[in-house]
Amino acid sequence: MAIIASVNLCLALFDLSYVPWRDFYIRHFPQMTQIYDPIKSIEPHRETENYLETVDELTEQVSQTGLQSPQVAKKLEELSRLSTEMINSNPFAAANKSGTLEKIKNRMRNRVGAKSSSKQAFSVFWSQAYLSKRGWNQEIDFFDERIRPLIIVNYYRSIGENGEFLDKFWRIDLPFVILFGVELLARSFYIKRQHPGFSFFNAIFWRWYDLFLLLPFWRSLRIIPVVIRLDHAQILNLHPLRQQIHQGIIANFAEEITEIVVVRVINQIQGSIQRGELKHWLSQNENVRSYIDINNINEVEAIGAILVKTIVYQVLPKIQPEVAAVLRHNIESIIRQAPIYRNLQSLPGLNAMQTQLSEQLATQITTHLYSAVVSATEDPVGAKLSSQLVQRFSEALGTQMQEKHVLLEIQNLLIDFLEEIKLNYVQRLSQEDMWKVLEQTKQLRTQLSVQPVLDKNSTVLMRRERS
Repeated sequence: MAIIASVNLCLALFDLSYVPWRDFYIRHFPQMTQIYDPIKSIEPHRETENYLETVDELTEQVSQTGLQSPQVAKKLEELSRLSTEMINSNPFAAANKSGTLEKIKNRMRNRVGAKSSSKQAFSVFWSQAYLSKRGWNQEIDFFDERIRPLIIVNYYRSIGENGEFLDKFWRIDLPFVILFGVELLARSFYIKRQHPGFSFFNAIFWRWYDLFLLLPFWRSLRIIPVVIRLDHAQILNLHPLRQQIHQGIIANFAEEITEIVVVRVINQIQGSIQRGELKHWLSQNENVRSYIDINNINEVEAIGAILVKTIVYQVLPKIQPEVAAVLRHNIESIIRQAPIYRNLQSLPGLNAMQTQLSEQLATQITTHLYSAVVSATEDPVGAKLSSQLVQRFSEALGTQMQEKHVLLEIQNLLIDFLEEIKLNYVQRLSQEDMWKVLEQTKQLRTQLSVQPVLDKNSTVLMRRERS
């Protein structure tokens, strides 16, 4: 169907271009115009057609009786009259080719040297005296090469009762429209069966772009479904174009959307502070705090407990040698700076004793500290006392923060601080190049997609080397 749609699009584009490009077609493909002119209700204009027929009759008469015969003089007089009528009536206007008539008049004036009147120029040209003086063959060749092609492109196009030009292209287009309509209905029924929740209207608009193939107007828009069909058939690769369009849309809307989101969040925080909710946040009374708990778990305390256990049982044992090394270095530095050590430094074996003493002290300190931390962690009484201390500290801090003058000052400072963030952030955001941000995002995605491939290749190479 993609190929059939492409053929239909080519026919539609040719039909749209036929009238504007008819001059080109009639000069290079005259057989084509003889076939397609009836489709567009185009026929030779009677006046210009009669003019060219009279010229042909003149040529035939000259070949039979000679240029100076009375029959030729009569034909020349008729052509002079027809030239005047053509200039006065302008039969080219109906085909929107008045410029062609002006070109004919200019060429005729330049040929005979008449600078004022085009009618006089035609009268001189179609005279026995002029043709005898300049040569019949030379002048009739000029007419056939320079004037006839301009006259022959003129045409008459029939007009319907609605005032529009008659166009029979629908006869060519109708079989394609029927085919595309049947395909759209069949595809819509199939989509509706696959998705029972869809209405038939939604199923049709699942492939909304196919509707352009059914419209008898705006035929140039058929390029949209044709290109999409060719892409689905993998005849064209439109991925780079789609990506560029998506980036353009995102670049146009990302800045405004980001600004709106940031400003709304800051405005909501400012509104909460102005409504006095800061006092509720600082309060430890559960009845005052309107906080929604979904699992009856204090997530902050749970996270803190997990972090403490991880640090005590997993992190500290691994870094204990490094901690001991740091303590040993500090102890050695303190001993060397002591005045007694300086006086006894010359005694033999003192350096070894100092090193051994530093190692023992560092090891004992780190061991006792780690044991104290583990004991404090595992001691329920100590944990309870620590929790009470933290809770009491929070309550005391919250109580003092709720003092009227302190709370009011903090609220004003927070509101001003948020306003400054809003102004400065939004200004920097508007000045930032969204295309540059999108390009950086694209590069990041490319790096992330390439990295797994590199890791996989490295693993394969390592396995081969081991084997």
